[in-house]
Amino acid sequence: MKLGIDQFLDNRPLRMQLKDRRVALLGHPASLTSECRHTFDALMECLPVVAAFGPQHGMRGDKQDNMIETDDYSDPQYGIPVFSLYGEVRYPTKEMMDTFDVLLVDIQDIGTRIYTYVTTLFYILEACTAKSVWILDRPNPVGRPIEGTLLEKGWESFVGAAPLIMRHGLTFGELAKWFVDLKKLDLDLKVVPMADYKPEAAPGFGWPLFELSWINPSPNASSLNMARCFPGTVLFEGTTLSEGRGTTTSLEVIGAPDIDFDLVLKRMMALQPEWLQGCFLRRCYFEPSFHKHVGKMCSGLQIHTDNAGYRHAQFKPYRLAALLLKAVRLEYPDYDLWRDFPYEYETERLAIDLLSGGTFLREWVDDPSVDPADFDEHLKKDEQAWAQIREPYLLY
Repeated sequence: MKLGIDQFLDNRPLRMQLKDRRVALLGHPASLTSECRHTFDALMECLPVVAAFGPQHGMRGDKQDNMIETDDYSDPQYGIPVFSLYGEVRYPTKEMMDTFDVLLVDIQDIGTRIYTYVTTLFYILEACTAKSVWILDRPNPVGRPIEGTLLEKGWESFVGAAPLIMRHGLTFGELAKWFVDLKKLDLDLKVVPMADYKPEAAPGFGWPLFELSWINPSPNASSLNMARCFPGTVLFEGTTLSEGRGTTTSLEVIGAPDIDFDLVLKRMMALQPEWLQGCFLRRCYFEPSFHKHVGKMCSGLQIHTDNAGYRHAQFKPYRLAALLLKAVRLEYPDYDLWRDFPYEYETERLAIDLLSGGTFLREWVDDPSVDPADFDEHLKKDEQAWAQIREPYLLY
């Protein structure tokens, strides 16, 4: 298997198409060749790169968490501007756009709508009218499965910029092609595809385990297990439950100091045991060193997909997370579950609604009269719709 960046570097006629054109790079810490060399450095040896852009968490560094911004700066080695798209602005300015003719995008995504790199991609595609954008494609580590609800109209935000489903099953190149068609954008889009990428092949099911190193695409995306769990566990960012930030297994564990997760797990198994399949759920305890419930011992659950018991087609992280929330609500009817705080530059709407793309999930959790079957019916409708929408854009 060869990454888009490796295909680009190995193909001199392809590179020569950019001769005498000003080239910029949108990248981040996981923008690496298959030999673990940063794309920025590799490109500098063969192209006149004149500027670089970084999304949330930075182009080179690892800024933590929600609304911790990165400043623009001049690269100390190459002396070119590095613009932040998660600082004073999140949408590129005219001054930024005037620095280049062609933008190369080499971003490792993790296959979930709310990952802000997806929004940054969409914003920069919108801004690149009459310019060229080349996507150096990379694997979607969670493969092709589809799950969740489509973003509802009116719920657009920095964690949901288009009517995309939560677990979308597309690579960055495929996403870019879909978005350009959706918005009827006037730009020259080229996807440099991967070679021999098989998104449904075991054992990686999207991630070529024995060919690529796992490099954190964001500070808390520390493993393939995290990426597989993320389409569900990210929902807990909008709750008072800990999603494990401040531990070494962020977004793989869920817990709280004042909830008995033996009761919660028992309730989940009674409500909808099918939604717990495909993974191992382990009762655990953890003490966050920062973030929610810092310094407190939390009872919780850890999701394990990095073992021989993992079943790719059966694992449903969005449903599992929703079921956990429903079980907590039923066991603790008066629990202060929904966290009300500024989230990704939104101060009026609840984070859980921004994350889920509407009010449906929260209302389902809070209503004791509706059961998992009602939730499942809603999800299946959106999942079937998205499967048809994405079909023309599949490259692999």
